[in-house]
Amino acid sequence: MIFASGAAAGGGSTMIIMMVGLIAIMYFLMIRPQRKEQKKMQEMLSAMEVGDAVMTTGGFYGIVIDISEEDVIVEFGNNKNCRIPMKREAIASVEKPGQAVAAASAPAKPAKRGKAAKAEEVVEEAKEAKETAEDEVK
Repeated sequence: MIFASGAAAGGGSTMIIMMVGLIAIMYFLMIRPQRKEQKKMQEMLSAMEVGDAVMTTGGFYGIVIDISEEDVIVEFGNNKNCRIPMKREAIASVEKPGQAVAAASAPAKPAKRGKAAKAEEVVEEAKEAKETAEDEVK
């Protein structure tokens, strides 16, 4: 009977050690990477400047035209009337104008281009298609 109570006490300390180990594993696999990602996102948003190409959380590409402490005004496409104010947190990624040019002009990586360059290309194609359609109507 004395032996049984001693084994139970030893089992309790093993369980505590296992719980501490489980919490440590959860911290390193789940919490730490999430904090790292949040810090990276905060740095990206604080480095955002007027003229940067951005992608919103909704998947829209645009250019930042004004920044305040909490809000950003983004211009979508080439339509100067399509300016939408939104929270900074609604920005999913930021691409500096130099990054898009460097990605498009680099011959070593022809398959990879900046998202802003792709968006501008689509807008240009749409303009050309519109002009062609207008010419056909005339």
